Amino acid sequence: MKFNVLFVGSKFSNNTYLKDYILREINKKISHIDSMTFYLENDNSLFLHLERELSVDTKLLIITTKQNFSVVGKLLCTVTADNQILKENMLLPSQCTVFEDQTYLLNYNNSVINVLHVDELTEFPRLLLEDENSSATIHLFGEDKESAKALISPIAQTNEVKIDITDIVEGWLRIDVTSRKYGNITQFISSTKQLLSTKIIAASNIPAYIIEKMHYAQRKLTFSESCTGGLLAYMFTKESGASNMFDGSLVTYSNALKENWLAVEHATLEKHGAVSEQVVREMSDGALNVSYANYAVAISGVAGPTGGTEEKPVGTVYISVRSRDNEQTQKLSLYGDRRYIQEQSALYAIKMLLEIDKKLFFTN
Repeated sequence: MKFNVLFVGSKFSNNTYLKDYILREINKKISHIDSMTFYLENDNSLFLHLERELSVDTKLLIITTKQNFSVVGKLLCTVTADNQILKENMLLPSQCTVFEDQTYLLNYNNSVINVLHVDELTEFPRLLLEDENSSATIHLFGEDKESAKALISPIAQTNEVKIDITDIVEGWLRIDVTSRKYGNITQFISSTKQLLSTKIIAASNIPAYIIEKMHYAQRKLTFSESCTGGLLAYMFTKESGASNMFDGSLVTYSNALKENWLAVEHATLEKHGAVSEQVVREMSDGALNVSYANYAVAISGVAGPTGGTEEKPVGTVYISVRSRDNEQTQKLSLYGDRRYIQEQSALYAIKMLLEIDKKLFFTN
């Protein structure tokens, strides 16, 4: 049965922070969303959309505003030949089976509909729909998509699970695993890890996984960022428990602060420029020394849309990852807008961090 999400109200398309918050709450209970649709208030085509949704077996989650909550209920009553009644100071379809403040559940034929209203600065109501599919997410490093399919598709068939492989950045694949009727996800993951022991991480959230691993090993991590402007630090500090392994980092956007805060040599900046292998290596070394951390990651690049040159076009990024006894530097040539280049840079840096200490990150 498909799981579809329908947003009714202009605020959900205009306020991306609210929309992202709602999706995070949904993802706590629902592993996979098949479709997501947005409608403005008073859109006459909404009724036809609801008719189509309820003509097939579906799980439909409708997110609406307080003002449109009863309007959506009225439309559902028209589609299902029902009428609204007052329950607990809410106008609800009379056939709704479960209801709480701001949320109710309605069964119609073989479809299940959960309507809830969400507004800014309010607590998210309880999600009444349940996810029946058994699923998991793992991450594979150091393989391309085609080789990954060839390696793990036979294991998936043996264990009757469906796999969906997505590129995160080059050399980093996300694999979403869904159980078929008699599928065994646990055995699939176990067999895959046996085959690719130094390349598989069986966790859905990689920054949270790194936090847990470093906390257990009593290790510390720091960053020195230029073109990503603190994005890498945000990816970790948004996760609970980050303070156990992250004391802080430096955003050194100007050359002056690269020199003063990270001890990057003035001569290195003059000779090679801020976007260079030499500078990014000195940035990671400086971050490691000033923080007393066990690992440091440094990023410097041209995120665009301006600032590129023939020698260093937009998308040129250098990353240095350093531990106390090892250092690796990578030059990237990335494509996309400014934000996507920054995001790819941060994700690639995370991949490099994992690979610099495989003994820590790829063992149970």
